[in-house]
Amino acid sequence: MLAGASALLVCAGAGMGVDSGLPDFRGDEGFWRAYPPYARLGLSFAEIADPRHFAEDPELAWGFYGHRLDMYRRTEPHAGFGLLLRHGSRLPGGTAVFTSNVDGQFQRAGFGLVAEAHGSIHHLQCTVPCGPDIWRADDVAPTLDESLRALPPLPSCPHCGSLARPNIQMFGDFDWVPHRTDTQMRALNEWRRANRHAVVVEVGAGRAVPTVRRYAELASAATGSLIRINPREPEIRHNRGISLPRTALPALTALLGD
Repeated sequence: MLAGASALLVCAGAGMGVDSGLPDFRGDEGFWRAYPPYARLGLSFAEIADPRHFAEDPELAWGFYGHRLDMYRRTEPHAGFGLLLRHGSRLPGGTAVFTSNVDGQFQRAGFGLVAEAHGSIHHLQCTVPCGPDIWRADDVAPTLDESLRALPPLPSCPHCGSLARPNIQMFGDFDWVPHRTDTQMRALNEWRRANRHAVVVEVGAGRAVPTVRRYAELASAATGSLIRINPREPEIRHNRGISLPRTALPALTALLGD
């Protein structure tokens, strides 16, 4: 599949970052191991990633996202990112990425065409929102206390002065400003129309939030050229592809390493 492809589409979920040292928040126990203060409060990932906290308890909300923002900034993408980028650069159609991750790791690794289905923690929007503006979070670095609560001053909207929040689609989120992601998706769909025989490499995308798995299956439906890398849930419906029950870096090294 890889040798005969004219282009490479990478579809990635949270498991893509595990070999870089990032948590995948798999299940409540996995989330609580990564964030013990929330275990003591009995808050699951879905509960803490609820946009209502920005209105009801902004220090709690910005504590969680501020910690993640700092963690993602300090994390270097593992070598598997480079292997995918190098392989795609050799193909006539190049490489594109569809990801549910908000960490910006693909851009940091050098990928150009990246569609972030759930937005990006490296960009902000107004909580109201007072308008459609999205701006970079480069100057945002919240200070956190020992319980992972953010200390004032919290990020604010430069237009109306209201609290700002990450431009991420959260659970039950009706205030997310989607136009940045919409623009990325239009570019990706245009690339797909020009590269209908791309091989799809899906990495670290589970069933709990099936956005990435569904997109990968749709993108590979015509050709069956899907390689699914997942240590726990590698199965592919109707056997339309190849399943590799491994984590990202070992599998990508075996597939693409010299």
